[in-house]
Amino acid sequence: MTNDHPQSPPHPGGEPGGEPSARPGSLHEGEPSARPGSLHGNAPSAPARSRSEPSALTGSPFDSDTFTSATFVTVERGPHLALAAVWLLTRAGMLLLLARDDLGIGGVGREVALYQYWYGKFADGTFPPDDATWQYPPGAGLVIMSPGALPWLSYFQAFVALTLLADAVVTLALARADSARLTHGTWIWVCGLPLLLHLPLARYDVQTTALAVLALLAVGARSTAAHQLGGALAGIGAMVKVWPALALIGTPRGRTTREAWTAAVVTALALLATLALFFSDSLGFLRQQGSRGIQIESLGGTALAVARATGVWPGRVEFRYGAFEYVGPYVSSLGHLALLLTVIAFGWLLLWRLTAHRWTPATPLDAALAAVLLFTVTSRVISPQYMIWLLGLAAACLTSRSTVMRPVALLLLPAAALSSLAYPVLYDEVVAGTTTGLAVMVLRNGLLLAAALLAARRLWTSTTGGPPAT
Repeated sequence: MTNDHPQSPPHPGGEPGGEPSARPGSLHEGEPSARPGSLHGNAPSAPARSRSEPSALTGSPFDSDTFTSATFVTVERGPHLALAAVWLLTRAGMLLLLARDDLGIGGVGREVALYQYWYGKFADGTFPPDDATWQYPPGAGLVIMSPGALPWLSYFQAFVALTLLADAVVTLALARADSARLTHGTWIWVCGLPLLLHLPLARYDVQTTALAVLALLAVGARSTAAHQLGGALAGIGAMVKVWPALALIGTPRGRTTREAWTAAVVTALALLATLALFFSDSLGFLRQQGSRGIQIESLGGTALAVARATGVWPGRVEFRYGAFEYVGPYVSSLGHLALLLTVIAFGWLLLWRLTAHRWTPATPLDAALAAVLLFTVTSRVISPQYMIWLLGLAAACLTSRSTVMRPVALLLLPAAALSSLAYPVLYDEVVAGTTTGLAVMVLRNGLLLAAALLAARRLWTSTTGGPPAT
């Protein structure tokens, strides 16, 4: 996982600032789907499908039968007018908070000034050389350079405008996936994101989350073109921030997986080659990632904070690699343990994929959320903007009635609110390790750990239990 150093000081030169509603007989967990059959005596039966490929992954705005220029507006007006009103009100509030930027320790918008500094480096034809705060795959450069497409605005204004545009795209895509009946998916995103206050508007994680959510919805459609589009979006996302590659971990075996994974690999390699051709030092971020320690907001950091508060551990906090990290005895060993746990989590996901034999339309969505949660809690770094990813994936899960992640999504809402308390509201106390700061981090990370374990358990039991699907 890459770090987003929410508290980085600014560099010099920056300014602050479906298919129609026909469905299998049941989408509920553990219920076999009704076989497609004939409604009339002389009607031909539907062709047999493979045992591992679902009969249909419905509810996607990318289904070839429904994806038209009017896709995002052909929804029921009443609930969606309310949704639009809530979106406008909450985003206006987030903009007001960002304009003031004095909540808690303040300075949330300074990250955009850092992006502007990097923008100048890209203008010189190079990725940020020997910059400890540049810890992102080369595709991130495209997001950093994107405000240049709006030259009539300042960099800060253009970045926030593009972030709001990505937010709106996610909202519309989720609303379209909910079009047959307004489930809770869209509301989780619209109401959950403001729990992070104004931080989402000053980080590029909304754009990254948009790529992952659109990839998941596209893979859920039936056509080859939609599967390839989903794979391409996931491949671009992986080159921007790695984790969107996990959006494809739950694709059904067979044609969907071949088409989506092939498109993802081809797109990622093509993008990497293109960026390496036009910019120097495109892989320099790897040097910075390898030197990271234990960030104070990670689960390992919380364990060290508790040990420090009880007098068991004599370490201290230092600002390194664009974030506050713990320094002292056993930190290196704890970092290696975190990496080992990440490898174990990846191995568990592979075992799940080999063992699973029951796919529902929600399985790719559920698997993506479970995977990102596992990689988040085992990471040496948990920046508050990681919650943007989790809220987006949880919202995608809840667009399907067959999801098993509803309890997980509910755990993520208070975790997001506590993340805002941790940064920026009470960040001084978190850094100092006071009783209040420690309590906030224990609660937030406890909720994330519970959500990760619950997601893994529910994913496993919903896809490996019972007889294989036919």
